[in-house]
Amino acid sequence: MYSGTLLEFLNMGGSEIMLILVVVLLLFGGKKLPELARGLGKGIRDFKDASEGVKREIHRNINAIDLDNEMKAEEENHAERHHPTEELPVTANEELVAENQVVAEETNVAEEIKVENKSNEIHS
Repeated sequence: MYSGTLLEFLNMGGSEIMLILVVVLLLFGGKKLPELARGLGKGIRDFKDASEGVKREIHRNINAIDLDNEMKAEEENHAERHHPTEELPVTANEELVAENQVVAEETNVAEEIKVENKSNEIHS
């Protein structure tokens, strides 16, 4: 398809192409023609390899940027889950611990009062 459009663009038929090939053969000779074709093929191959290398590098950089963005988003989510900025609601377990502390303090106060009463009775 590409060669068809190129030929249409240059408005060349089969006879014109044959004439050009004969002129090239006469100018360069039968021995030089394969070397020229090899050089042309090597040049095209090098160009394709270089363009593929550029494409790979572009895709690698795009993927690296995407990975960086994903890592930043993951770190932000991790920070929000493990370091909340808002106060968490008090759980039932924490309420029980607080009540036990109050009861323990009341028990300590009651024991101190009993000890004071006993010591007052002994001294009286």
